[in-house]
Parts: sequence; C-alpha cells; structure tokens
Amino acid sequence: MKVGILGTGWIAEKMAITINGMEMERGIEAYAVASRTKEKAEAFAKEWKFETAYGSYEALVNDPKVDLVYVATPHSEHYDNMLLCLNAGKPILCEKAFTACGWQAEEVIRIAHERKIFVTEAIWTRYMPFSQTIIDTVNSGVIGTPKMITANLCYPNINLPRMYLPELAGGALLDLGVYTINFAAMIFGKDIESTVSSATLTKTGVDATSSIILNYSDNRQAILTSSNLVKSDRHGIISGSKGHIIVDNINNPNHFDLYDDDYKLAQSCDCPKQITGYEYQVYACKEALEQGLIESPYMPHDETIRIMRQMDELRFQWGVKYPWDK
Repeated sequence: MKVGILGTGWIAEKMAITINGMEMERGIEAYAVASRTKEKAEAFAKEWKFETAYGSYEALVNDPKVDLVYVATPHSEHYDNMLLCLNAGKPILCEKAFTACGWQAEEVIRIAHERKIFVTEAIWTRYMPFSQTIIDTVNSGVIGTPKMITANLCYPNINLPRMYLPELAGGALLDLGVYTINFAAMIFGKDIESTVSSATLTKTGVDATSSIILNYSDNRQAILTSSNLVKSDRHGIISGSKGHIIVDNINNPNHFDLYDDDYKLAQSCDCPKQITGYEYQVYACKEALEQGLIESPYMPHDETIRIMRQMDELRFQWGVKYPWDK
C-alpha cells in the first residue's frame, strides 16, 4: 500500500516516522508527499525517504500509484482536501478532527458512500489495541459497575495560529477536547441524556479552556476538561462500584493501574511496544481496503458524524463560531 501525505507539518512528520518504522512490514510504503510549495515537499521527501514529492495537492491525488491519502493539514482544510481526494477516487485517512463542523463531515461521508470510496478519521486512540485492553478490563466487571469517568488533556500551545484563529477552526475543543470526548465514548457509548458545559474564550473568540459534563442513563457521568493554556496530567479515570482504573495518558495510553475497593493496587498493565501509535490506524486502513470496506469498524462513519455534531453543539453553547457554521 503506497501512502501519500498531504501536508508537511509535525503531524505529517509523525506519520512519516511511523511509516518508515513499519515499511514493508505489512506492505506499507512511504511513497509521496505534497505541499503547496515544491521546495517543502522535496525537503520532506528527502528527510523521510519518500519516493515522490509534489508541489500541489492536486498532483498527488491524481498520481495513480497512490493507494491511500493521509490528510495532515489544519482542521480548516480537511473538508476541501477530502473532496479533492474523493473526486480523484482516492481512499482517505484524515487527521482528527475530521472536519471543522458537522455538516462538512456529513457531506464528505455522503459522497464517500455514493462513490464507494474508503474514508476514515485518524483519531488514533480508537485503533490502538491497548484501548481495547482498557475497555475489556472495564467490561470484565473487575471494578464493578462503571459509573463515572474523568478525563483531561491540556497542552500550552495557544500561541499556534491553528489554536486561536477561527478561520483555522482554532480552539482547544477540536484539537484536544476531541480526545476526552472519544475516551468517554469508548467506555460509556453514545446514550447521552444531557450535557452541561462551560468555556473561557480567547480574544479571537475560540475556546481556550472548557469543562464538559455528560450525563448518561443509569446515573453514569463523564467529566471532561481540556485547555490550550496549561499542561495537565492527561489522566483518564474510570470509577466503578468496586474500584477504579487510572489511565496514564488518554492521548496515547501506555499504562494503567487498577485499584480495588480498598484503594490497593490490584493490577498494572503496560502497552505493548509501538512505533509511535499511529501504525494501528494505517494497518486498519490496509485491512479495510483489502476487504473492500468504505469505513473502518474501529471508527464508523456514524460515530465520526455524531461526535462532530456533539462538538458543534458545545461550540454553539459557548458562542464559538467558525466561518463554515450554518
């Protein structure tokens, strides 16, 4: 599977490191990269051992050798970039957040279904085997009935334009909060009965810090926080009637500790060695393409749309508007 990357930022670099680490292991090849300038693309291709460099996204998606396009551009560009790929008939792995708003996600997925072209969201935690280990541990009943989740993800990156400009779909929610929402969704599912939230906004009108309370059926609750102003412990805690689990990092879980009803450490579990953690979503794409699927079972289309709509509703509660909002 020859992979082409749109964009040359740090996320593209992380994917390049990943593909170099897994290259030919399962038939994965670092083939092409595209930037808006040929010089950037050539520099990236040289550093990360890509065979081909293009000075436009159009040139890459029209290369018949490209089997999968990884969209590594800012959130604001995902919609147009994916339409470009779909028009060229190219399967897509698009970095989270999938789009800037819900209607864009619906439109991309509608076209993908009409044309029977594979597309999936690169929310990497959804594809990790260790995430399933955490879910299986919770479902085993070892902590009793899970009733509460707390999760946070905060990095002080407010000075990046993509984090504070509404025209780049800025704000902590789409960049960081999306992980807390997905963490809760993987454990508690989607039967949310009510939502309470609050956010502080930057001078540019996007969210800097937010707290979200999701109330589910059966008295379950998830309390989620994110911020681009501070650095947090990134922990996810799943509490049940007989104990609790502390996950070290909801952004890339590598370890969890399980405590029993006496608050004694009962179990520790480490993630198997990985390249970067991105490899699992690439494997999932290859498997889906080999099976002729147009969506990944690890992140179904309806779940991507649901979470994009959920984030729309949160932004509207806070008064955060993007140019594409309807």
